[in-house]
Amino acid sequence: MGQKTNPIGLRLGIARSWDSKWFARKKDYQKNLLEDLMVRKYTMERLPRIKVSMKDRGEIESPMAKNIDPAISKIEILRSPKRIIINIYTARPGVVIGPGGARIELFKKELEQLTKKDIQLNVMEINNPELDAALVARNIARQIAGRVSHRRAMKRAIREARRAGAQGIKIKCSGRLRGAEIAHSETHKDGRVPLHTLRADIDYASETSHTTYGCVGVKVWIFKGEILGGMKEVLQRQLKREKEKKKSRRRRRQ
Repeated sequence: MGQKTNPIGLRLGIARSWDSKWFARKKDYQKNLLEDLMVRKYTMERLPRIKVSMKDRGEIESPMAKNIDPAISKIEILRSPKRIIINIYTARPGVVIGPGGARIELFKKELEQLTKKDIQLNVMEINNPELDAALVARNIARQIAGRVSHRRAMKRAIREARRAGAQGIKIKCSGRLRGAEIAHSETHKDGRVPLHTLRADIDYASETSHTTYGCVGVKVWIFKGEILGGMKEVLQRQLKREKEKKKSRRRRRQ
């Protein structure tokens, strides 16, 4: 069971929370769900492409700034009767916010025009990108598309994740690896990845790499440890961390 199902869907309500947190009546559910999908797709595609005029702000634009990936891991959506709250989790908050908050303000206006609703955007920083499955999978897929050996990319990701504190990691690549005539899959694993243990905190993500030989699929499982106490304690820890981050930001501003 644990080997065949999605590790995130299997643990919803036990060791993992939902990415969309809202309640709707039956007639509004379909509209809200499609709106969530549209917001997520638009955020991942549009946010890295927004260009900000830095000359108007008296700053010099770096030639490398245009190619920087915002490293967005996931997008949480919360709804109130009159507002949509969007939490963007990223390893590079400075790239998402832009110079003086210009990029995030432009993006907020575009979302409000798209949804016709009031939008509140919160940028959350990921402290350990090496332990985030989505960022690890995207990094491996980018390296494979850039003609880097898939084995080298996988071993490097495993080494960095273990060094960052992961108790176990498994990576699987499938497709015409290194231009082989017959598609096959390769798996590299280090440490424990208990997929049957529901209290295990396992992060999972999949990504597609588009190469000249065809598409190569990348799957990543990262085991961070066991969660004791259930979902209530997990949410309390998340709220505590967010409060501590807000306090530290206020101190920096002062």
